[in-house]
Amino acid sequence: MAHTDVLDLPLVLLSNRGPVSFGRDSAGRTVNRGAGGLVSALSGLAEHLDDAVWVCGAATEEDAVVAREAAGKALHVQTLPVPHLVDSAFGDPSSDGGSNKPADGPSIKIRIVETDPFAYADFYSVWSNPILWFIQHGLYGRAYSPDFTQAEHEAFENGYAAVNRAYADAVADEVRARGGKALVLLQDYHFYLVAEHVRQQCPDVVLTHFVHIPWPGPDEWRVLPADIRERLLTGLLGSDVVGFHTRRYARNFVLCASELLGLPIDLDAMTINVGDRVVRARYYPISVDPAALDATLASEDVAAHVSMLRYIFLGDDRQLMLRVDRTDPSKNVVRGFQAFRTLLEQHPELVGKVSFLALLQPSRTDVPEYADYIALIGGVVAEINARFTKDGRQPIDLRMVEDFALAIAAYSICDVLVVNAIADGMNLVAKEVAVVNGRGGVLALSETAGAHEELGEHAVTLHPFDLQQMADAFYSALTMPLEERHRRLAAAAEQVRTHDVARWLSDQLTDLRRIAGFA
Repeated sequence: MAHTDVLDLPLVLLSNRGPVSFGRDSAGRTVNRGAGGLVSALSGLAEHLDDAVWVCGAATEEDAVVAREAAGKALHVQTLPVPHLVDSAFGDPSSDGGSNKPADGPSIKIRIVETDPFAYADFYSVWSNPILWFIQHGLYGRAYSPDFTQAEHEAFENGYAAVNRAYADAVADEVRARGGKALVLLQDYHFYLVAEHVRQQCPDVVLTHFVHIPWPGPDEWRVLPADIRERLLTGLLGSDVVGFHTRRYARNFVLCASELLGLPIDLDAMTINVGDRVVRARYYPISVDPAALDATLASEDVAAHVSMLRYIFLGDDRQLMLRVDRTDPSKNVVRGFQAFRTLLEQHPELVGKVSFLALLQPSRTDVPEYADYIALIGGVVAEINARFTKDGRQPIDLRMVEDFALAIAAYSICDVLVVNAIADGMNLVAKEVAVVNGRGGVLALSETAGAHEELGEHAVTLHPFDLQQMADAFYSALTMPLEERHRRLAAAAEQVRTHDVARWLSDQLTDLRRIAGFA
């Protein structure tokens, strides 16, 4: 995809995590490229533009040191093949990572923002996680939580709002350095107040904010104090476009503007009138990089894992169910295992014939709800394994591990992938499996995962609170004729391969060109 004439404007990106992070080892400063499809897609855009800068937070202690050395200036960093600082006037000469090496590969300018650690803790650990995350994933039970006391109000003002202003000032500074006109791409739920601040300082920007997690309807947002929810919505409406993964989320956002702020809307066009401006809600389903997945699948590491997994789980007409998730309560892991228990209770012929491999990554263990949830997961797995172990084979193999090669190997040979999330912005695991599975794997996909809007017709749908329905769906997936399994998988793979992460970005840029009058 050609990016060189995106909008004939400079580009300013903002995300909480940047394209690289800095560290230290015995040789000095190190530079590591960020992982994940989002970083790859946005890096691929920024690396091919003449004038682009990525504003991000200091994620490590060394990031903070580099930010102080830069004194508010952008750094030039080569991202591939060996990440390192380029033309740095303040680099650490004791290491390759900080030396003044010329660029001989793709490079990008980054500006690292360091904020007060106490303010950042309130911004990230009190408000972004868990409050906004919990509201947007429907995780509050409401009878007992949340409680908004003076402490939460102060954490919003001194943390979330203050950190948003700091990032907004950095973005506005970079826009002004480019003559006051730029395309500004803001990412995710950490920065709902930034767009309004940037527009106030730089009224000629073209500004879009992409929300990577679910956006619920107005009633969920009524959980928040009225003044705070109004500030969050008003902040987002500083954008020209607010992007989401699904039509449902975009529609919910428009309804929130109408019901919570009283603004005029056009629900068919999904537009909101804000003074003399029109804000558009759009949906662009994020995706994966199929070529990168294919390359990983062909690696020696994956081949070794495949051999091991086949030996443990397959052969003798045995089948493998799989889930790959963080231990976030929104992923609904416990109910997924409870539904599997129901499956084994009602179909005893499957005991010893079906294994459930769960590759889970511990998440936000400093948040009490997350730590408690990990304990619940361990308890239900122990109970099921105690009841249904047969011939020395435990039905559930639970591994707390983050190993991408192992995950790809498991994707490639599983019979059923379980995604039963309570809510999910997209769920890229489902798309990854569709690309790399070679066994006619069936997607058992929650109706409340964003990926269901694209892949639901090729999947077995799960209703994430209905244990019996999920158990029945698991049985349907496991007993589905092989020809039907392969037909569904091929259709899902075709959808993902033709709607990859490059198209996700290209579709947004095409719309922005039209909105800004460049098309």
